Amino acid sequence: MKITVIGAGAIGGNLARKLSLAGHDVQVADARGREVVSAEVLEAGARAVALDVSVQDRDAIILAIPFGVHGQLAELIATAPAEAVVIDTSNYYPGVLSGPIEAVDNGQTESVYTSELLGRPVIKAWNAALAETQRTRGLPAGAPGRIAIPVAGDSEMAKKVAMSLVDDTGFDPYDAGPLADSWRQQPMGPAYCTELTLDELPAALAAADLVKDRAVRDSMLERRAALPDPENPTLDDIVEMNRAAHR
Repeated sequence: MKITVIGAGAIGGNLARKLSLAGHDVQVADARGREVVSAEVLEAGARAVALDVSVQDRDAIILAIPFGVHGQLAELIATAPAEAVVIDTSNYYPGVLSGPIEAVDNGQTESVYTSELLGRPVIKAWNAALAETQRTRGLPAGAPGRIAIPVAGDSEMAKKVAMSLVDDTGFDPYDAGPLADSWRQQPMGPAYCTELTLDELPAALAAADLVKDRAVRDSMLERRAALPDPENPTLDDIVEMNRAAHR
């Protein structure tokens, strides 16, 4: 499959490497220019390309960019093939990254907002696993304890493509329903960055509570400060902190 990853940070870099290793034709683009794409990201065969030509003749476009800036890519995404699957990996942290966004704070689901900014249907995937989880804890299909990743969207065909790519990155894909329900996999619900298996994930998604989960999200810095080493927490520390918030 011909895939473009937009964004060369931790998530984008992980996906570019893993999808290249899985045999896909992967391009990586970044608004800061090709030179910011590290050699490590490209070592498995991905190619750095200019952003303005990155979506032409692509089967899938993965957006590994901060939440809320997607509208800046609307004109670019409009030049992609109509059948290209657009996948959003972002998360809304109003106190840390994007600043408050009124539409989302008033109840609009995050990726529905993203879809409107882009003027294009999107699939939600890979947002509910930490970058380090994605980098280090992928396993072959069928392996015991394989971590599951929720995938939400309105097109069954596009969702099937995204789920296949999630599998290629080392995780069990789980159909999490329509895009309007993707709030269940956003920060900081029971399914968000808690490293659950395919057997455990459905109940966690069902247990999501928008008001409670946003309160947990907004207390993240306070909870992180209580960790044994808040400046350098381990992956296990972060996962346990996320799980403990819902016990």
